[in-house]
Amino acid sequence: MIRYALVCAKGHEFDGWFPSSASFDEQAGRKLVECPHCGEHKVEKMLMAPAVSTSRKRAAAARQGIAEAARQPEAPPASRPPQLAAMPPEKRALLEQMREIKQRLMEGAEDVGSRFPEEARKIHYGETESRGIYGQATLDEAGELAEEGIDFLPLPDLPDDRN
Repeated sequence: MIRYALVCAKGHEFDGWFPSSASFDEQAGRKLVECPHCGEHKVEKMLMAPAVSTSRKRAAAARQGIAEAARQPEAPPASRPPQLAAMPPEKRALLEQMREIKQRLMEGAEDVGSRFPEEARKIHYGETESRGIYGQATLDEAGELAEEGIDFLPLPDLPDDRN
């Protein structure tokens, strides 16, 4: 993991952790990196001095790390994606709620994949039993379903769904 000092277009500075430099570039290009202060997606890496470790520096850092850990009530879980760790607690909690809702909807439904428009029509027109389904549809297919009066709801694409 690489820690970058970041700055948004509005001048807010914050840190972010990424698996690699390419990962930061890819996520920033897709506007997945967000300023935790204002939500701005135009984020750049700041110039950072390289971290050179000596035995004295390692010992001091270890002592400081122990002292900081004792002062901080909770560290982010290791399983939390890096972009969530940099997120304000309110947004992180909302994202977790969205993830739980999406999971509950998917647990009680059948994944029909790319057959979603076809299956939604069969259910709507009574050609098959009514049941919960989910899958994929293009924007054109979704538009056609809406024009036919077929009720559907897109599931949110959450940040760590793409990782």
